[in-house]
Amino acid sequence: MTAPNRNTLWARVLADELAEAGVSAVCIAPGSRSTPLTVAFARHDDIHVFSHLDERSAAYFALGRARRTGEVTPLVCTSGTAAANFHPAVIEASQARVPMLVLTADRPPELRDSGANQTIDQEKLYGDSVRWYKDLPEPEATDRKLRGLRTTAHRALAQATGTPSGPVHLNVSFRKPLEPVPVEDDVPADLPPLAARGRGGGGGDGLGNPDGGAYVRTTRGVPQLDDRELQQIAELLSVERGLIVAGPADPPGIDPEAMAILAHGTGFPVVADPLSGLRFGGHVRTTPVVGGYDGFLAPEAVADWPEPEVVLRIGASPTSKPLRKYLARTAARQLVVDPAAEWREAEFTASDLVVADPSRLAAHVARLVAGPDSSAWRDRWLSADREHWAAVDGTDDLFEGEIVEHVAELAPDPSTLFVSNSMPVRDLDRFARPSEKNVTALGNRGASGIDGIVSTALGAGSATTDPLTLVLGDLAYYHDMNGLLALGRCEVDATVVLVNNDGGGIFHMLPIEEFDPPFTSQFKTPHGLDFETTGDLYSLDFERVEGREAFREAYAESVARDGTQVIEVRTDAEESHRLREALHEQVVERVAGLD
Repeated sequence: MTAPNRNTLWARVLADELAEAGVSAVCIAPGSRSTPLTVAFARHDDIHVFSHLDERSAAYFALGRARRTGEVTPLVCTSGTAAANFHPAVIEASQARVPMLVLTADRPPELRDSGANQTIDQEKLYGDSVRWYKDLPEPEATDRKLRGLRTTAHRALAQATGTPSGPVHLNVSFRKPLEPVPVEDDVPADLPPLAARGRGGGGGDGLGNPDGGAYVRTTRGVPQLDDRELQQIAELLSVERGLIVAGPADPPGIDPEAMAILAHGTGFPVVADPLSGLRFGGHVRTTPVVGGYDGFLAPEAVADWPEPEVVLRIGASPTSKPLRKYLARTAARQLVVDPAAEWREAEFTASDLVVADPSRLAAHVARLVAGPDSSAWRDRWLSADREHWAAVDGTDDLFEGEIVEHVAELAPDPSTLFVSNSMPVRDLDRFARPSEKNVTALGNRGASGIDGIVSTALGAGSATTDPLTLVLGDLAYYHDMNGLLALGRCEVDATVVLVNNDGGGIFHMLPIEEFDPPFTSQFKTPHGLDFETTGDLYSLDFERVEGREAFREAYAESVARDGTQVIEVRTDAEESHRLREALHEQVVERVAGLD
């Protein structure tokens, strides 16, 4: 590998090694100090560049791709506050265990703490939110340093996709010249081939691998229990009344077939969060998947139910507060399965932490379980679930929860469905019934913010040919309108369902609703914005609809078309919340009346 100067060589080696290790795309925000990296990635034949003008949107776009695929899409930015704008997405990636690699360009070390323009302290900029940080040495065209750079590139990817997966930060400083201009004697002509070209540069790697490949290879196993421990878990699950509770899944997800096998082996119902990967899919045809729990797990509805004897919990903490509180009230033995040995149960009522890969654990334990018939217990949950969906079917007016219900019902098979935080994800939890359709439902539930929602969804859509639907509220749309620029620049199509209730409707769920002022001005914060102009600004189709049939027709037409359409439904947040409350009371009454 030849290069006109050491910066160009350094960046080429880094890009080349990432490509050899499996990186196929990168997100780049423009800037001067990052010029060597930008040029290296842009000229690499095996790496697709997604160009973003806004660093925050770029970071969330990369997050969305990784959330959909479980693979890293590196991020590149210049020095200064550009790197700080990656921080919200880095936090989300850390909390949600989404793999990410951040490459921040920096000024030379002697300019730090000197008052030099566009120079901030980028050392460990993201704090504890990264799995690994390294300040790369200054570029140098020497054998050892280039071999070290290749090793570091692979280590960064291995850390980002390890257990738990998450963000890694490499800080890369460059001196001028930043452009690929010749600098005499900067790059020696006799660099050893292994350092200059890597193991994938042809001629083998000198280690018996004629085809070369990545400079370093990581062989990663998964945590699993020994036979004695598996038998102990199987004995705990060999009871009449048990639950499998699946929270939001970590990328790349949970094997639905393994969980289905465990459900059949135990006879337990599967209480599946919509982001668990278990609410939707072919396994629903034969597996007792429960989805209406958010509507019926009130104390007054299940007061006469027998307690579960054991609960097996996988994934992150469930979205549903009624489910979390139900689990907190029970005296059952609760097993939290987490391959990273982290505690993700904020009620602090779980009794056991099982450090194992949940899919492998389920497949192994299913063969050992020898419990009694759980049909009566299972039927109790399924009957309550049917009552919930019967009540939902009886609603007359189109309100916010019903919008999400129709989206889940009409979404193409297969498709990707991304939902925003605040009310959309909660409405998906309560109103999207289990379905055999292959719908990949995603959301940012790590830190649960409403920033970067558009960009994360478009990033997820860019990683698959499946149709993409995004459901979000007006504040989330406003927060990340910059992200809409990726529709054209990154060639992503989507159906965007914009639920516009003019402010923070979720605050109607809180006691502060009773205190107005300051409720309206400081919490609900109506903005009065007309989003129709975003259609012209970002070259998308914008349609405002009213009523159930008009929405269903507009949505069905949109998912069958090319391009991007925004379907806005204006709602009354307080009225929608009152309808949710009335429906909840109806479901509780129905379930409480069951034998």
